[in-house]
Amino acid sequence: MTEVIPMSNKLGGKVAIITGGASGIGEATARLFANEGVRMVVIADIQDQLGKLVASSIGLHCCSYVRCDVTDENQVKCMVEATVQKYGTLDIMFSNAGTIHTNQTILDLDLEKMDRLFAINVRGMAACVKYAARAMVQGGVKGGSIICTASVRAKKGSPMLVDYGMSKHAVLGLIRSASCELGKYGIRVNCVSPAAVATPLVLKSFGYKDIETAENAFLSTTSMTELALTVNHVADAVLYLASDQSAFVSGHDLVVDGGYLSI
Repeated sequence: MTEVIPMSNKLGGKVAIITGGASGIGEATARLFANEGVRMVVIADIQDQLGKLVASSIGLHCCSYVRCDVTDENQVKCMVEATVQKYGTLDIMFSNAGTIHTNQTILDLDLEKMDRLFAINVRGMAACVKYAARAMVQGGVKGGSIICTASVRAKKGSPMLVDYGMSKHAVLGLIRSASCELGKYGIRVNCVSPAAVATPLVLKSFGYKDIETAENAFLSTTSMTELALTVNHVADAVLYLASDQSAFVSGHDLVVDGGYLSI
């Protein structure tokens, strides 16, 4: 294992939690946070073997793994409390865990499937914001940053992703409301909204055989026809919202879509 050597010190000394951190956007962000000097990044996921491998590959001196199902409020509470107890603080929460259904239309909407999706994408997201905010307020954290993963689907409809789109609209409402309440404590709340990006979840959900195939398919959906959106592009946006460079940015939806919404 090669020890991570920080590229800079944008997150120097800070402690972060990333839900859904074992793969995709979460994994890319965990690696970037480590490269930017974070004291500890806690990967929270339900993919135990993968999460432990990612933490080990980043370096256990600055990355750890904890199992957490965000649909269970008590697990979220315990995850946050254990992080604060072990590392003394929580400066950054990246609430990124989510799921997707590809065949949910309004005429054939499966409400049980919708409830499961909302349990992760909305209820789980709210629980992460709730307990991260409580920890930051109780700990007197100044400059705390809470970031959620939303989607361009919160701004543009789709006939095949009805419940997913609804859930991401809810994320926008969550961060805007929470930012109004938490600003007086010096805590910022924002979200990042990527266009289609080739994560393991997306590949599995849409049946793409590999990342290259998915990226080629997504090229035509943006104005950046020579550049595919990657998890690293999204991680860069999250880093900006997590760092002091965005010290006066709150209640904001940072869209990373290569012009998708402008087409």
